Amino acid sequence: MKRLILLAALFIYLSLTSFLSALTSETETIVLWPDGAPGAVGSEDIDIPTLTIYLPSPDKANGTAIVICPGGGYGHLAMDHEGHQIARWANSLGVAGIILKYRIAPRYHHPAPMQDVQRAIRTVRVRARDWHIDPNRIGVIGFSAGGHLASTAGTHFDVGKPDARDPIERQSCRPDFMILLYPVITMENEYTHKGSRKNLLGENPSGELVALMSNEKQVTAQTPPTFLVHTSNDRVVPVQNSILFYTALHNFGIPAEMHIYENGPHGFGLGRKDPILSTWPQLCADWLRQHGLLRK
Repeated sequence: MKRLILLAALFIYLSLTSFLSALTSETETIVLWPDGAPGAVGSEDIDIPTLTIYLPSPDKANGTAIVICPGGGYGHLAMDHEGHQIARWANSLGVAGIILKYRIAPRYHHPAPMQDVQRAIRTVRVRARDWHIDPNRIGVIGFSAGGHLASTAGTHFDVGKPDARDPIERQSCRPDFMILLYPVITMENEYTHKGSRKNLLGENPSGELVALMSNEKQVTAQTPPTFLVHTSNDRVVPVQNSILFYTALHNFGIPAEMHIYENGPHGFGLGRKDPILSTWPQLCADWLRQHGLLRK
């Protein structure tokens, strides 16, 4: 009987600990532009980009952070399996996971999502001390259309405006690394995801805009190191998107690692339902460790 009581007490303790941990992991949600986002057309929830911050436990925190861009074809946001689940995975590595709710179609098109992800990275740098983050170890992770947005952050960035009145706008918006899962990369007709292209660029974008937002064409020697994951038979976003981006990175000498799985659907997130696809988080953790991003 005494043993049963002890086991029951242990179960209750572990359950309570897990419950409290879940409560405290989501620390806060903040508005990116308290005075309204540039080009905002209203004041509803959809008009207000936010960051939801998941901080790792202090004993595990290593100072690295990732801004998370969920997918959804630039028309909705897959906030659970490409947002909250990813933030919790990041926390398990000692990394802060910061989920970006960015503006989407039909109300918003380019450049609104890009403005949101750039503002997100600047904001994390400003709040780095508050959140125990190293301002030089802030990356971005994106899935599908969110992968396009993340790759946009890594190919369309600036060093900030030193004379800006807003201290956030003084910060660089260049991510220090990128993690791209089954990303949309190109806006060119042959391999693009047509829904993402339409939602981001509109019905009939100019050739110049298509080229500008085809991120394989925007890689330079300053593009951050990148980790890519895709499946060969992705029927939504062709694997050529990742291949084009990896090739561009390789041509510029940017450190890059790409894993192409033979089989798997689009939008698998952490891949928990598949014993093969579920190996990518560990591969990614090894890559982060190799780059010194999991050290305190």
